[in-house]
Amino acid sequence: MPVSSFAPTALLVTGGAGFIGSNFINRFIPLNPGCRVVNLDALTYAGNLKNLTAVEKNPAYRFVKGNIGDSSLVAAILAEEKIDAVIHFAAESHVDRSISGPEIFVRTNVLGTQILLEESRKHWQSGQVSEFRYYQISTDEVYGSLGETGYFTEETPLAPNSPYSASKTGADLLVRAYNETFGMPTIISRCSNNYGPYHFPEKLIPLLIANIIAKKPLPVYGDGKNVRDWLHVKDHAAAIECILKGAMPGSVYNIGGNNEWKNIDIVNLVCDLLDVRLGLKPGDNRKLITFVKDRPGHDRRYAIDASRLKAELVWSPAYTFETGIAETIDWYLANQEWVADVTSGSYLDYYQKQYGGKA
Repeated sequence: MPVSSFAPTALLVTGGAGFIGSNFINRFIPLNPGCRVVNLDALTYAGNLKNLTAVEKNPAYRFVKGNIGDSSLVAAILAEEKIDAVIHFAAESHVDRSISGPEIFVRTNVLGTQILLEESRKHWQSGQVSEFRYYQISTDEVYGSLGETGYFTEETPLAPNSPYSASKTGADLLVRAYNETFGMPTIISRCSNNYGPYHFPEKLIPLLIANIIAKKPLPVYGDGKNVRDWLHVKDHAAAIECILKGAMPGSVYNIGGNNEWKNIDIVNLVCDLLDVRLGLKPGDNRKLITFVKDRPGHDRRYAIDASRLKAELVWSPAYTFETGIAETIDWYLANQEWVADVTSGSYLDYYQKQYGGKA
């Protein structure tokens, strides 16, 4: 597939106060001084402006509190800032929450995406910018579940198994439809499981670290043998920039870390590394492991084939899992105030203090 050469000058990032979005912004702004970044975030429970203290005073950065479902606000930002690229991170993303309350996932991930797409289409067709890209951040969960062998490719049929993955699939199909129907220059990337700094402690790795430090049980679904492919969030951020600038409109790329691990092996590894760091006896933290009833529709295995991205856009992960997980654990240990803030909810006050409004 041929590649593009796109250099954005005004970038709208949705959900930029979240885990992946904030890591992307923190990386992108210093490396792209000629591009202004507007971060539109509704500041739901997983959005934390403390993730962005490194760039909040940068004149190339602007934060706007708001929802992607607010068409008037989205239209105003696109026009005022002469946005020539949108990267859509904003989403409800926790599978367990989608099982207990699917409606918000459909409202945010499907309807919200459609509204963002429609306003982006109008802006693109208005002729205010010479080039434009709409970039949808998706997930490998849209492909469903794998057996013991094989990998998800960009041609793998979409077969979501949870309300969360179904809502992301719906969003992907809308993006595809806007490209096919209107010729809108869209891009989609689908990533494997991310880990790294600023991860809200409801997902596996940060939850393990937080619970071990607090000496709480470590819940493991089923037999713990579900397999995931792990990608460091900084490698993901680098891949997103690479795809934004190099992908042809209409492209889909998979992003994976080539790090397949059974959940129980991840749990044991984190336990053992924290035994050493906390000065405990070997095996002490493993005593906290508690097997719990498996969640409904729990996909057995994910594994990404990222060979297209590597071949066409010359990207590859910089982190090994062993290096990345050790660095991640050390980051959480060094940032216990951040962990305490997000688990207590006090981080929500930060918006009010910094921006004079309520989170």
